[in-house]
Amino acid sequence: MNKAKRTEIFRRLREANPDPVTELVYNSAFELLVAVMLSAQATDVSVNKATARLFPVANSPEAMLELGVKKLKGYIKTIGLFNTKAENVIKTCRILVEAHDSQVPDTREALEALPGVGRKTANVVLNTWFRQKAMAVDTHIFRLSNRTGIAPGKNVLEVERKLLKFVPEEFLLDAHHWLILHGRYTCIARKPRCGSCVISDLCEYRDKPTD
Repeated sequence: MNKAKRTEIFRRLREANPDPVTELVYNSAFELLVAVMLSAQATDVSVNKATARLFPVANSPEAMLELGVKKLKGYIKTIGLFNTKAENVIKTCRILVEAHDSQVPDTREALEALPGVGRKTANVVLNTWFRQKAMAVDTHIFRLSNRTGIAPGKNVLEVERKLLKFVPEEFLLDAHHWLILHGRYTCIARKPRCGSCVISDLCEYRDKPTD
């Protein structure tokens, strides 16, 4: 896929959604970090339902530590892997208080040093809150990048690096949101909705549905 085609793809995605945002609900860097940690192998809808009850009670590292692991589990027990996630959130809060003055760090190294925070979670926080040029590649973006030909790769890290290289500069800050939303609602896994896709004629997918 050439630069002109990629540019037109993102121009259309921007035209369709000029101000894309994550579907996770948050009001601070801390709430975003916790929400993304909880969202691993879970839907944003399920996370939002849990955090709607959790954040009014504990929306800071100190308040979360005061809540404790056992009570935190009660708030997030509807989310997959809640036992491990609760342990990691509490451990992360302790590090935030002791090493970062209760602030969410703005570097990849510091974020990835937090329990339960991997590269994808760090990228979401860096891009969404700190507005850094980072690309969080989830299953939707991985599928979409390969299927369309925008940034094909054998693993998420390869796709991430290609997206950072190939996405035109003017679209880079919001590309993560456009791609994930397009993959979540249009370029879905089993039967992509090519008939309602705004970039269908630019896509290099060879087995497009005819209906």
